[in-house]
Amino acid sequence: MFSKKVAAAMLLAAVPSAAMAATEVVVHRDPGCGCCEKWVQAVRAKLGWKVAVRDDAARTSFQQRVGMPRQLSSCHTAVVNGMVFEGHVPIADMKRVLATRPAGIRGLAVPGMPLGSEGMEVPGVPRQPYAVIAFGPNGQSVYARH
Repeated sequence: MFSKKVAAAMLLAAVPSAAMAATEVVVHRDPGCGCCEKWVQAVRAKLGWKVAVRDDAARTSFQQRVGMPRQLSSCHTAVVNGMVFEGHVPIADMKRVLATRPAGIRGLAVPGMPLGSEGMEVPGVPRQPYAVIAFGPNGQSVYARH
């Protein structure tokens, strides 16, 4: 028979996996953006999630509806389990925020399109340092630096 501590630890370890199982991602992108497709391929390959891509000429309106701050804008906006991901957010950061669901965070953004970010890798070109910004009702803060 398991101790209560062992059973609780097993349950906690299973929760993030269960919460992220069968996840569907909906990506609204600027029509025809090729780097968005590379990011989508990374999501599929690294997470095994089903991804629906929508070319969205009215993406600015969509961003406003989902609470994405305009100054953090990039080329695509994804919604995953109710959280918003703007631009080339690293898959590891997505997994972490989805598993922990920190209070006051609506989503993560990588403003612009920094070289070397997920989906923006260019062979032979050094990666630019960049920050992943958390945003939500509590404002904005740096979530991670890469």
